[in-house]
Amino acid sequence: MFKQIQYKLLISYLLVLGSVLTVFATAVRIFFTHSLSQQLTDKLKALAQGAATNVEFKQGHLQVENDFQVQELLTRDQALQWFNTEGRLIVQRGKYVLSLPLDTTKHFQIQNQRSVTIQAITLPIIDNDEQQLIGYVRVSQSLKEFDETVRKLDLGLGGGIVISLVLSGVGGIFLTHQAMQPIEKSFQKLKQFTADASHELRSPLMAIKSNVTVALKYPEGMRVSDCQKLQAIASATEQMTALTEDLLLLARSDQINPQGWQLINLNSVLNNLVQIYEIQATAKQIHLQLETVENLFLLGDSSQITRLFRNLIDNALQYTPTGGRVKINASLVNQTILVQVQDTGIGIAPEHQKQIFERFWQVDRARSYHWGNSGLGLAIAQSIAKGHNGVITITSQLGIGSCLTVSLPAKLKTSRK
Repeated sequence: MFKQIQYKLLISYLLVLGSVLTVFATAVRIFFTHSLSQQLTDKLKALAQGAATNVEFKQGHLQVENDFQVQELLTRDQALQWFNTEGRLIVQRGKYVLSLPLDTTKHFQIQNQRSVTIQAITLPIIDNDEQQLIGYVRVSQSLKEFDETVRKLDLGLGGGIVISLVLSGVGGIFLTHQAMQPIEKSFQKLKQFTADASHELRSPLMAIKSNVTVALKYPEGMRVSDCQKLQAIASATEQMTALTEDLLLLARSDQINPQGWQLINLNSVLNNLVQIYEIQATAKQIHLQLETVENLFLLGDSSQITRLFRNLIDNALQYTPTGGRVKINASLVNQTILVQVQDTGIGIAPEHQKQIFERFWQVDRARSYHWGNSGLGLAIAQSIAKGHNGVITITSQLGIGSCLTVSLPAKLKTSRK
């Protein structure tokens, strides 16, 4: 139980830390890429402005001077294109040029060419003397270097998050273990106190029970009211004894020792229980049915496994009205024994189904609607199932009935020659 709580705390801690790191990494990435993109845009603007001053307008035509070396543009994965006022290409230099027609309404343009993304910026060319538009210059650059830088950033941030989570997970295991130790010790002390108190209550309860039984055997000279009081004491003693036994069993079931387990024939256990409860079912006119397959074996404590299914059958009969049906179905699925105890009883609401395995839990005390006389029946059954590496699940509908499914690991019985 505490291991599960420890793992849940660790997972919750790692999820919170992972979320914080992811938000931080996303913010860093957004800021970095925006800054890098702005730097690239500024460089392209500076190059475009320089290229705009590198032209002359003679006899109504643009003439580009040869100051921009093509090799330098190729090295920087850049290109230049000059257009006249009509958008016709005059000169272009470099490798990574846009194949899109000039669009003077768009300052920025992006185009994917095969596996390369190209970003371009367009600026008008204004004649310094006449202050009139004489053409356009478009500067483009491959984003290979930009994408590679962003990819390395993503790898760095992602790797940092993974390493941080791994290191935090190792530290979290140690911290959660340290944090759970005082709680586990307190719980162990509480369980030991419950077991000790239940054990110590046995003797006085047995003394009360035996003395009341003897007194009721000889009612001569006893007033009727005194006899009724003794009967009430006897009934209360029976209830206290049953509760004490349940608490003691529950305390012991949390400390199941697999070393003392033996091979259990589940078919025999279920058949014996059905025979025992057949009289009670007949008295309530409930049809009790058992369907099982052969060779259902498991390793465990025979008395506890019997108590597990006794509690389930007893609850099913108790909350199934007259004329109803209780069906027990045992099967073997992928080396797992599945036992379903299905009834046509009062059922339980969906919002309460997760609570039925809690100790002393009951839906409505006013109506005495709870699973088990002491509220420990299913808590004991679930504790026994978990102690045998199994689990109990429930499906139920109000007014229709409930189905409790026990899953236990099967033990294949090998034959001897």
